[in-house]
Amino acid sequence: MTDVILMSIDGEVATLTLNRPEKLNALSYELIDTLLAQLDSIEVNARIRGVILTGAGDKAFSAGADIAQFSRSVAEGPDAALRDFVARGQRLTARIESFKKPIVVAVNGLAFGGGCEVTEAAPLAIASERAVFAKPEIKLGMPPTFGGTQRLPRLAGRKRAMEYLLTGETFSAARALELGLVNKVVAHERLLAEARDLLARISTYSPLAVASVMTAVTRGINLPIAEGLLVEAEQFARVAPTADLREGLDAWIKKQSAHYSGSWFSSGKGVRT
Repeated sequence: MTDVILMSIDGEVATLTLNRPEKLNALSYELIDTLLAQLDSIEVNARIRGVILTGAGDKAFSAGADIAQFSRSVAEGPDAALRDFVARGQRLTARIESFKKPIVVAVNGLAFGGGCEVTEAAPLAIASERAVFAKPEIKLGMPPTFGGTQRLPRLAGRKRAMEYLLTGETFSAARALELGLVNKVVAHERLLAEARDLLARISTYSPLAVASVMTAVTRGINLPIAEGLLVEAEQFARVAPTADLREGLDAWIKKQSAHYSGSWFSSGKGVRT
């Protein structure tokens, strides 16, 4: 059998590829479970600083849930559908959203349904100019179930999200950028390179600091500001005693001292008497 998730590691970056191109990388139960297991292994691997998540082939990142498989769960009744489909999909998007290392979704084609919801959940996303998005669940007679009714309105605003949730209409990569669903739209052939570049810029900083920023934003974004500030303070308290912060402060002070000691002002020429 073909692996439903391909993983490659290049330096500090792991690339996970949804590998069901003949099914437009539909999110089968096996694929979701395998992806969750891969994320578990990456999280405890100190050598990996970031993750790129993309799809195999030229047509799709992911066209969403495996409908044939999902329909069998529905036929077994609501309890089975909630357990096997809804809970599994929500577990995946919650894991991606709260992951301690930056994940960049590289949207290389269709991102429909669950594929769109994975993109919504990720902290960062870059889209190929060929990418197309949609929330087509309404056409099946159901709401999105992997978090799409909650995350898209938070990203795009209630009314703009509602339009796509209620019509199921497709929208372009450029529109996804306007809605805040992706960070950037790039030429198709530059997609993975741009994702790697973004992670390279982030990985120059302390992993603890990166994780603390991501945690503070993810946990605080839906809280009242006062509670969000407590989350922010909590994250600072976690990094305050670490060597990472001490080294960062020492390097900053040294750099600023060197800069000003060699400046025009330090010579006295720029000081009024």
